[in-house]
Amino acid sequence: MSFYQRHLFLCLNQRENGEQACNNGGLAEEVFHQAKKHAKKLGIHGDGQVRVNRAGCLGRCSEGPVAVVYPDAVWYTYVDAEDVKEIVESHLRDGKPVERLRI
Repeated sequence: MSFYQRHLFLCLNQRENGEQACNNGGLAEEVFHQAKKHAKKLGIHGDGQVRVNRAGCLGRCSEGPVAVVYPDAVWYTYVDAEDVKEIVESHLRDGKPVERLRI
């Protein structure tokens, strides 16, 4: 059995040369902090539950910003913190992927 039920990985990759990356502009970094805070507020973050993690490049830059939930292997894109809050509540807490945000 896995130590966590689910992991939410948010790509925080940033590129200096102007190439597309999930954290260009800082949105992904901001959303990461809000997602982690929200999971803790809901009481679902921690051992045996879920974990919100930073990730480097996840290789889907053209679809970014991106996040993925494992072990479910569900890939998401989002436009703001409200989208990721919905992922935390619906997928991480309730086990229901957010279809409108799936890649």
